[in-house]
Formats: sequence, structure tokens, C-alpha cells
Amino acid sequence: KAWPGQCVFNASQLHWTSEVEAAIRSSGVQGIQEYLNQWNKQLMDMVDLVRGDLSELVQITMGSLIVIDVHARDVLEILIANQVDQVTAFEWISQLRYYWDMEFDAMFVKCVQTVFPYGNEYLGNSLRLVITPLTDKCYITLMGAVALNLGGAPAGPAGTGKTETTKDLAKALAKQCVVFNCSD
Repeated sequence: KAWPGQCVFNASQLHWTSEVEAAIRSSGVQGIQEYLNQWNKQLMDMVDLVRGDLSELVQITMGSLIVIDVHARDVLEILIANQVDQVTAFEWISQLRYYWDMEFDAMFVKCVQTVFPYGNEYLGNSLRLVITPLTDKCYITLMGAVALNLGGAPAGPAGTGKTETTKDLAKALAKQCVVFNCSD
């Protein structure tokens, strides 16, 4: 309750990545299943905590953490359904994964073959976007484009979440995101 939201998210993502990889390495699919059971209990504990008397700031932090953790649960279910037993499986490496690099004393975010240093840009305590399979695909594409020093321009009908998805990826990487609306 006493930590800034960004610190809570970083620690959560860092530990989740580490624990999932440990589960895969130690027991494969069975390890992931055991970790999923533990994760579901943790999610229910967070839901119970949110139902209590919390300040508005802590409610926002917990709400965002639950959104991220529900996606993490969904990823675990996908890993189990696809019988993932290697940390090199596409179903695993296609997720945003957070690692602490002792050599650089810094956090890095990986997705498929891209690696970005965590930006450490303070973005305030705000709500997070619900992450769907389409969101994951957008993240993979945008991170790949930026890694090649290119840009991304999601296209589609108005009001479908293109801008919000891009802004949420920026939050996940702790990078400032400035949106220009050229149609106005």
C-alpha cells in the first residue's frame, strides 16, 4: 500500500517473468499449472484487498495491477493449452517479459527478439488498458518496428483502441508517448 504504482508494477512483472521461467525450467507444463494455481490464489487475495477500505491512489494502483495480473493469468493458461515446456517457445517469448540485468544494474523489457531498456520515465499512477490477444500482437509489431528504428502507425476504424494501445505499450516500457492527432 505504501509504494508508488510504477514500483509495484515493475516488481510484479519482474517476479512474474522470473517465476514463470523457473516453473517452465523445473517442471514444464506441470510447473506452469502449479504456478497458475498459486497465481489464481494471489489474484483472489488482491480482489479481497480491493474490496477493503483503500485510498483512491491505492485503488488505482491495485486496479491496474489486477488488470496486468489477469493478463498474466491468461498467458499462463495459453502456455498450458499449448503444452509449452521451453522458455524459448514462441507463446512465451511473444509476451512482454521483464528482466533485471546485474551487469547494467537496470531493468530490460523483452518481446520476441527485441530488447529495450526500461525507460524509468515517471508516468504517474494511472489505469492500464485491458490486454487482449490483439493487444499482444500490436505490442509485438510495434516493438519490432521500433527496434528497427522504424515507427508504427496502427490503422483501423475510429474508436477501436489504436492510440490507447500505443500509449499503454509506452507505459509498459516507461517511455514518454506524445500523441498528435493530424485530423483535427
